[in-house]
Amino acid sequence: MIINMDKYIKAPISDQDAKELRAGDYVYISGILYTARDAAHKRIYETLQKEQELPIELKNNIIYYMGPSPAREGRPIGSAGPTTASRMDKYAPRLLDLGLKGMIGKGKRSEEVQKAIIRNGAVYFAAVGGAGALLSKSIVESEVVAYDDLGTEAIRKLTVKDFPVIVVIDSEGNNLYETAIKEYQK
Repeated sequence: MIINMDKYIKAPISDQDAKELRAGDYVYISGILYTARDAAHKRIYETLQKEQELPIELKNNIIYYMGPSPAREGRPIGSAGPTTASRMDKYAPRLLDLGLKGMIGKGKRSEEVQKAIIRNGAVYFAAVGGAGALLSKSIVESEVVAYDDLGTEAIRKLTVKDFPVIVVIDSEGNNLYETAIKEYQK
């Protein structure tokens, strides 16, 4: 297995960039990410059920499954580690079908999410769990843009510079969690 290392992309992510990424690639993202965890996803889903306008544009954007700790003085955000992605699996296929191009979290995804990633030419990235303080150093700005009443689970707009992630599931359905096990067993 050949792994292409150190790719740099801009967010929102283009269809072409998403298509060129491969499971196992180390990627550094600069630009805009949005955060949303369980409570925000539930509210987004309810908004869609009511056929109302979403508070953020999904097309070509990346959602980071993260709820930060409070910011220290002089910092835009506190510790910013990923949360378990599978908790958003019941919502992710619909969001991908509406144009979401990437997700950042940790852990495995359901078969339904994997099919939606392929169907929409999207990508699932993993950020390193337990490294929230380190990851926060790549966050230049943080602003709550929706659902302020949810506290740490509010939707935030993050400006990031060289935010480090690994492609876990690429647009063709290659899954690093599966291929890495096979490589290790050799």
